[in-house]
Amino acid sequence: MLEVLLGLLIAVSIGLTGVGGGTITTSVLILGLGIAPEVAVGTALLFALCAKIPAGLIYWQQQQVHPQTLARLLAGGVPAVVIGSFLLHALKSYRDVVLLGIGLIVLVAAGINLFVTLIKVPSFHLAPGWMIAGAGFIGLEVGFSSAGAGALGTLLLLNTTRLSPQAVVGTDLWFGLILSAIGGGIHTVLGQFDLWLFLKLTGGGVIGSLAGAWLAQHVSQRPFRLGLLAWMMVIGSHLVFRSLMR
Repeated sequence: MLEVLLGLLIAVSIGLTGVGGGTITTSVLILGLGIAPEVAVGTALLFALCAKIPAGLIYWQQQQVHPQTLARLLAGGVPAVVIGSFLLHALKSYRDVVLLGIGLIVLVAAGINLFVTLIKVPSFHLAPGWMIAGAGFIGLEVGFSSAGAGALGTLLLLNTTRLSPQAVVGTDLWFGLILSAIGGGIHTVLGQFDLWLFLKLTGGGVIGSLAGAWLAQHVSQRPFRLGLLAWMMVIGSHLVFRSLMR
């Protein structure tokens, strides 16, 4: 029952704030339920995949996904998510190193999200080649920690393309969806996945995603987003602290 409730609350926060499911889910599973980091990552990736499929289909149907840009992202992200997934598997015996890595990634992802949300960042444009390199970095962290493609992917697209905001969101959503599918699949094959935990999370997540989407239409998202990002920085710091104190 607790897992269903967690899935519900996580999905509500995703639907309301847009903050990626992998970052929140992995941290909650490790700190709240005591799940092994590698199992938490694999389960979180497939949970995030299920949460993104409905929205991804809508963006694709509305032609708000840019196939050429998505292909460039995948050129860098797919090899990297494979490397990141196997890297986590290779290091799973070194629990403190894994916790430190995941904690730092959560801190970075939440910090960039918070910075972009609080401060209007001046527009700047990078050479297109940076897209593949940036996608590689994102793919590596998704495979290793499930933390995400969300804000970092959006920031990358905003500064390497001329896509509309809707196309940026749609393209990045599919980028994250495909990375979650590949990374989650690898973790499952490696035995780093809990089926019953996934089913319970998803059971709550279906209702939560609908509730979050409804709330987003009726309340201001900004205060909730800021609060959630601040909380994510706290739990990222806690993961780092735990790894150093073990």
